[in-house]
Amino acid sequence: MSTEKMRQVIKNHARLAIDCDTIGDDTDLYEAGMTSHASVNVMLALEDAFDLEFPDRLLKRNVFESIAAIDKAIQEIHKIS
Repeated sequence: MSTEKMRQVIKNHARLAIDCDTIGDDTDLYEAGMTSHASVNVMLALEDAFDLEFPDRLLKRNVFESIAAIDKAIQEIHKIS
C-alpha cells in the first residue's frame, strides 16, 4: 500500500496542527489535531485516491486514528474486493 499517497491525503484533508511529514505511522491523528469532521474528509479523499469504499463496519474513529490503522483497513478492504 502506498503510505506516501495516504500521507498526501492526510496532509491535504486532516488539518493537522503539525507537519504530516514529521509524524510516525502510529501517531494518533486526533491528538495531532484532526477533528471528526476532518476525518470524514480524509475518508472521502482516501476512497477517491484508492478507488474503494469503506464499509459501514469500518466507519469508526479507531480506523482513522493513525496511518497504520488506515493502512490496515485499506488492506482489509482490498482483500474483500
